[in-house]
Amino acid sequence: MNKTVTGCIVTYNNIATIDNAVSSLLNCTEADFRLFIVDNGSTDGTPEHIEKNYPQVRVIRSGGNIGFGAGHNLVLDMLDSDYHAIINPDISVRDDVISALASFLDSNPEVGLVSPEVRFPDGRPQILGKKNPCLKYLFASHFRKSGSPEETLREYAMLDSDYSKPFEIENATGCFMFIRTELFRKLGGFDKRYFMYFEDCDLSREVNRISKVVFNPQITVYHEWDRGSKRNLKLKLIHITSMLRYFAKWSFRK
Repeated sequence: MNKTVTGCIVTYNNIATIDNAVSSLLNCTEADFRLFIVDNGSTDGTPEHIEKNYPQVRVIRSGGNIGFGAGHNLVLDMLDSDYHAIINPDISVRDDVISALASFLDSNPEVGLVSPEVRFPDGRPQILGKKNPCLKYLFASHFRKSGSPEETLREYAMLDSDYSKPFEIENATGCFMFIRTELFRKLGGFDKRYFMYFEDCDLSREVNRISKVVFNPQITVYHEWDRGSKRNLKLKLIHITSMLRYFAKWSFRK
């Protein structure tokens, strides 16, 4: 595998998690990999910390909190890689997942975007939607209780699929997406109508219109997953707004 890979992390006051994300990616990756950090106006010293401790990482200051998708879109014209990783600042890796994902796309030219398995740092699997979101799935996810997921959530997360091998999905989580750079650029990056939330669902659907989105349970990343919109009213309102925009867009498209 001699393909080049870029990655981008969009930050907003993520000083508590950014070291683990950046250091694990840089230390574990053997592929030709370049990492961008887009900082959305952090006040906790995140961009200064990255510049001081990781000079090989390019830091881009957006000038304000422009949102998740718009932050990632800032690097579109800077990418000259074969593949591109979209990474949350609370992600970490424990082996060379970048090279593994690149090799997977090398071997599967019909796949445009691949999503790895996502686990909590303690190893527990995260229950993440893999079907296109609809109201019954979103309610099941939002109001889920501890213990085994019930039938609707199992359906949303496709938990009864064969996890011994990769399989096609409708919806890939935005905490870690691995996409062909040419395809990401062709789609214009993330849809600008979403400030945060649902932009990953939207991008997955756009990819599936012209290529395939695949979940690969044989490759694992680790995600702290704050789920801030459950506790923060402002984030909850942003979440609802994005949901309405998503349904308004896709209700009239196939």
